[in-house]
Amino acid sequence: MTSPITCVADLRELAKRRVPRAFFEYADRGSYEETTLRSNRAALAGIKLRQRVMRNVDNRSLATDIVGQPVSMPLAIAPTGLTGLQRGGGEILGARAAEKAGIPFCLSTMSICSIEQVRDAVKTPFWFQIYVMRDRGFTRALIERAKAAGCSALMLTADLTVQGQRHREIKNGLSVPPRLTMHNLLDMLSKPRWAWSMLNAPSRSFGNLQGRVENTDSLTTLAQWIAKQFDPTLTWEDLEWIRALWPGKLIIKGILDPEDARIAAEHAVDAIVVSNHGGRQLDGAPASIDVLPSIVQAVGDRLQVLFDGGILTGQDLLKALASGAHAGLIGKAFLYGLGAMGEAGVTQAIELIRRELSVSMALTGQTDVRSITSDVIWRNDFT
Repeated sequence: MTSPITCVADLRELAKRRVPRAFFEYADRGSYEETTLRSNRAALAGIKLRQRVMRNVDNRSLATDIVGQPVSMPLAIAPTGLTGLQRGGGEILGARAAEKAGIPFCLSTMSICSIEQVRDAVKTPFWFQIYVMRDRGFTRALIERAKAAGCSALMLTADLTVQGQRHREIKNGLSVPPRLTMHNLLDMLSKPRWAWSMLNAPSRSFGNLQGRVENTDSLTTLAQWIAKQFDPTLTWEDLEWIRALWPGKLIIKGILDPEDARIAAEHAVDAIVVSNHGGRQLDGAPASIDVLPSIVQAVGDRLQVLFDGGILTGQDLLKALASGAHAGLIGKAFLYGLGAMGEAGVTQAIELIRRELSVSMALTGQTDVRSITSDVIWRNDFT
């Protein structure tokens, strides 16, 4: 008998059983010693909420907006690479679940399903995440495709100009080129739900790249091409080039320093995402929640500050809002739901976070997510 799903952690355990180890750990683990990965969760857990009583909290509103888009709650699905390898058609399933929930979905450049495939599957415009590559012509083409698909925002990921080493990916064969071992093959064959979803998937390679890059007919050669394309010469001047190509909402993801936040604000972006890439890039960087208040103080009156870094519960989201974030993004929580139960699992992950946010708002005396302040959390001395 299957135990009831009561939290995202339950979805994680189910995904761990249903997704091949290499792909599950790609989503689950971090870089080097995984210090920052652990810090994201520990820092959120260390924040204490203020319980308030005898307040009328009968009517609570979670509705707000993110970069001008009305949303049912202050949450979006972050861009995640190789999503369609957690479950066949994963990007489409995630976009559909987000659409039904009334929150934004952001498609990664490194998605398995293409921009066009996702656009054909949903009615609501989604966001598109872009890496600036050495091949600027290809980057330009991706932006043009996002415009043609009616994407409502472009998210530039700024913290992956070189890739931090993830030991687990190398051990699992997710290197460049990918290494298929007998252990991995047997593991995949032992996951019938996953295998069936992949057999019926609309795409099984990098959908945004396949057929558009010369001599890249396989996942291996595409992966090799991508590894050479991350561009360490990226500067703020490139942001001006992107802004000239993209007239819509522009978000920068990967901000961890107030000075970088101020520079972003000077370039008239619409929002920034305070993020350490889920602990998957610079190991030893601080937890996102620890630097969030200083960044909000620096630029919070000039643009929307979004938060990414360890949200698995509604209480995590409430703590981020109380620390100054306008909204939060989920990556791992989304992938756990997807790997566990496909579209239904993503919906369940979102609704678990929604319900816990609503309950926690009531127990802290809050009725509107747009009015949450730092009064919701205790300081270290419980004052």
